[in-house]
Amino acid sequence: MNISNHIRYVGVQDRTKHRFEGQWLLPHGISYNAYLVDGGTEIALIDTVEADFFDVFLEKVRAELGDRKIDYLVINHMEPDHSGSIALVRKYFPGIRFVGNKKTFQMVEGFYGVSTADDVEVKEGDELRVGDITLRFHLVPMLHWPETMVTYLVDEEALFSGDAFGCFGALNGAVVDTQMDVEPYFPEMERYYAAILGKYASPVQQALKKLAAQPMKAICSTHGPVWTANIPRVIETYRRLSAGETEEGVVVCYGSMYGNSQRVAEAVAEGVAEAGVRKIIVHNLSVSQPSFVLRDVFRYRGLAVGGPTYNGGLFPVVDDLLKRLAGREVSKHKLAIFGGYTWGGQAVKLIRQYNEAMKMDEVAFGADNLSALEWKQGACADVLAQARELGRALGQAVKG
Repeated sequence: MNISNHIRYVGVQDRTKHRFEGQWLLPHGISYNAYLVDGGTEIALIDTVEADFFDVFLEKVRAELGDRKIDYLVINHMEPDHSGSIALVRKYFPGIRFVGNKKTFQMVEGFYGVSTADDVEVKEGDELRVGDITLRFHLVPMLHWPETMVTYLVDEEALFSGDAFGCFGALNGAVVDTQMDVEPYFPEMERYYAAILGKYASPVQQALKKLAAQPMKAICSTHGPVWTANIPRVIETYRRLSAGETEEGVVVCYGSMYGNSQRVAEAVAEGVAEAGVRKIIVHNLSVSQPSFVLRDVFRYRGLAVGGPTYNGGLFPVVDDLLKRLAGREVSKHKLAIFGGYTWGGQAVKLIRQYNEAMKMDEVAFGADNLSALEWKQGACADVLAQARELGRALGQAVKG
């Protein structure tokens, strides 16, 4: 598992967890990446793994080290999928010194209570000599926790990036991108960004600017492959997503109790297709897992959202999606709104209230320049005709 002359991979693969952070589906698993950096006379461990995998992790570390000790543990990020083993690391490698920033050590105490007076607190741009090599530290707060930092191995121009540039998906034997088919990981990178980092577009942009001057021959993140040949594509993916840039396409999202809203959603999709848009994805929000929906919304320029009024409010799965979108910096979209009701309409009004935060460009349609499609009770032929018209208007706006 040698990444380079000085870097060895000691990460683990999780193929048993169903949901990351208890909420994001993991159909292809996930990796928890950790790295040994060998400076000859001293060794640094970069991050750890989730505590459930400590036995496998320890076996890998010992196989690489033999009887040698670890001098430093660099903690780039304190989320427990990376920091969960640090108390055990301190137990099994007595004398190890933790390296982190001021906020890191506040969290080390809060989570594990194992910091010591010998630990090394670093600030922006500080360097640490590890034997014959040099590590430099850059603070990237709110990417996506306040203590987050990245570590740069000066001698090999390698960036240990924490969660940044990571993706869902366990590694299947190979670790470095040049030794694998990377194509399945890029949709998972988009899904990871939309789910985990989507709220923090501005900090991502700031981090990209801060790191732009650093030459990079390798990006070693805590999730997914080690990036070497694909570094430009990886950085561009994060730049595009954080800038809110989208491509031509439409995502139709709906919730439906008895099929009326579904029929309207399908008619909206038909209208979008009639306008010449080729990339169309329809999500039944009662079925589709939120991270996949978020990924598609981040990717495509057009969004149609609708569902029924439910107990005087918005149908729960529609409300959940809009709450997630409003909490992320997703705004450069064309938006089509539709909603039905039986005796008291609220859906359209409540979707609009969410858009006050999202600030998407609402699409008008028809001779009367309607700003949303609202219908009472059944989705009759006239309602479906209007839905197609709304879809055509959305498609034209996306193509325009």
